[in-house]
Amino acid sequence: MIVDPWFYLAASVAVLIAGIAKGGLGGGIAVVGVPLMAMVVSPAQAAAVLLPILMVMDVLALHAYWGRWDRGNLRVLLPGALLGTTLGFLTFGYLSDDGLRVLVAAVALTYAIRYFAAPGPTGKRPAWAPAGLFWGALSGFTSFSVHAGGPPLQAYLLPQQMHRTLFQGTSVVFFFVVNWSKVVPYAWLGQWTPDTLQTSLVLMPLAPLGI
Repeated sequence: MIVDPWFYLAASVAVLIAGIAKGGLGGGIAVVGVPLMAMVVSPAQAAAVLLPILMVMDVLALHAYWGRWDRGNLRVLLPGALLGTTLGFLTFGYLSDDGLRVLVAAVALTYAIRYFAAPGPTGKRPAWAPAGLFWGALSGFTSFSVHAGGPPLQAYLLPQQMHRTLFQGTSVVFFFVVNWSKVVPYAWLGQWTPDTLQTSLVLMPLAPLGI
């Protein structure tokens, strides 16, 4: 089990931010979770510690938003997401810790630019299957590697200007499927070590907060 107090400080903040985002208040800010933890441990270890906590959060959020999602969007997004997670699994061994840090930084920077420098509201865009497959795949890939799938998903859903509850419910179902689909690949890659799982259990009581 990780014993570094600085890790637990960073991880506690990351988990609380993730909970707030799952509850619908933080948007894509959960993307900062792995970068915070990666200041103390490797990005791969940070992702492994976070995943069981995110899975519990997904169950709680799914209960809170049950039935309030857009089935049409999910029919397009989820096949793309599973393709992206498969690609993430196949390429995971080729990404060094520095490579993962670059990926984390790129996604976080993209989110920051979209959040702070985005233009004002534009016309509503309809759902479009090719775009949904692309953004779903990109979200699945970045989510598998560093739990940073929020910004790509938002890039597709936000222009549709759907009701806030419908948007959040759709996001909840999307990440429930994506995160639970990582269990076997993470085990295959050796991410589930006793130290990792024990550390996740220590942080687990924070999972319900913010949802």
